[in-house]
Amino acid sequence: MLLLATLLQFSAREAHAADKAVETVDIGVIKESDVRVVQRRLYSKDGTFEIGVALGVLPFDGFTVAPKAQFTGTLFLSETLGLEAHVGGGYGLKTVRYAYLDSPDYGVAVEAYRYLADVQVDAHVSPVYAKLNFGNKILHNDWYGLVGVGATLEQSVLPAADIAVAPSVGLGIGTQIWLKTNMALRAELRDDLMLEFRKQSGTAGFKQNAGVIVGLGFFSGGKK
Repeated sequence: MLLLATLLQFSAREAHAADKAVETVDIGVIKESDVRVVQRRLYSKDGTFEIGVALGVLPFDGFTVAPKAQFTGTLFLSETLGLEAHVGGGYGLKTVRYAYLDSPDYGVAVEAYRYLADVQVDAHVSPVYAKLNFGNKILHNDWYGLVGVGATLEQSVLPAADIAVAPSVGLGIGTQIWLKTNMALRAELRDDLMLEFRKQSGTAGFKQNAGVIVGLGFFSGGKK
């Protein structure tokens, strides 16, 4: 009997412990706005300085297409905000359309201007940090936007080869994909909006230099 009583007492204790283990607390209805996903930021930009080198092309003008090299320097004041200066250079080549209009069949002298160089200061805003599954690897990247002001140097494709310096507003979107702690692949779509004075016609006109740019960024400083 003593053994039976001991077994019954032990079973009661185990059942009570199991009941306590599965005890739940009613906290009501959870709204979607109450849910937050917290992910570890493996690569920090806060306090870093990035030097970028890139190549690209300005292919969307009807009369010229320009290969471009670009150099950037970006000081990140926080994870999401940086101040960026960039200098670009290239040479606008006549498109097939321009050559066709300029041929003896038409003889139309289009007052087009080719890209030579630009310099700008931008605000670099990167509000999105994400992770991508790429095969068996996880790639860390962020998405950013650019807005800035500067000037663009261009030259007329007419024989007079007039030079124009146009005030510019730059807009861009892009992504940085980290390859290692101090290096990232950078891809960017940028559009420079210009007000350009054309000497031959004596007019001022609006022009866009939209381009695709890909390069590498090298980081130094920041949190260790």
